Amino acid sequence: MPSVFVQGRPVESYPPLAPEARRGSVRRITEVGEQILHKPCRDVTEFGPDLAALIDDMFLTMYIADGAGLAAGQVGVDLRLFVYDCPDDDGARHVGHIVNPVLDPLGVPRRRLLDDSEGCLSVPGAVMEVPRPDRAVVRGLDKDGRPLVIEGTGYFARCLEHETDHCGGHVYLDRLSRRGRRDALEQMAARRADVLARRAANIAALSA
Repeated sequence: MPSVFVQGRPVESYPPLAPEARRGSVRRITEVGEQILHKPCRDVTEFGPDLAALIDDMFLTMYIADGAGLAAGQVGVDLRLFVYDCPDDDGARHVGHIVNPVLDPLGVPRRRLLDDSEGCLSVPGAVMEVPRPDRAVVRGLDKDGRPLVIEGTGYFARCLEHETDHCGGHVYLDRLSRRGRRDALEQMAARRADVLARRAANIAALSA
């Protein structure tokens, strides 16, 4: 079985970081409570160099923050778009971006819900158990406007679902009980400074 899939297609080899990151600049990551994270983003309607440059920035910002996925709203851009570099439960690596993502509705029989740990770069330091379907199919477009279908299982399915949620104005805290949300925000309060310090160190190492 191939070990790396780029935009859903198997490739024989791939660098540790997506090539887009080499062209990108680091952007500030928005945090829970900021308005852009809590309202649906706009559809992308213009495809061209500005969109490609945003994707480059998002890849680099995701890597600096040690993330597996990042949505445009998380860098303050009101567009339905996310990037990812995420493993699945079988050890395969999935790398790519998707514009105007839409999750297929759950099929019949209903896909299994799995409780697993989930964090978010916009909720720095918090990790909570969140139930998610164990399979996801996301339909959208690539940066050139071509149709794209990405399918994931296990942890990668969780990533696709999490990032598509962001495009709709939802953070994973919205899927928690009131107590769970409070626990996550307490974790964030306790660990946020350490997480931001690690990101700053990663940026410093990049420019060294």
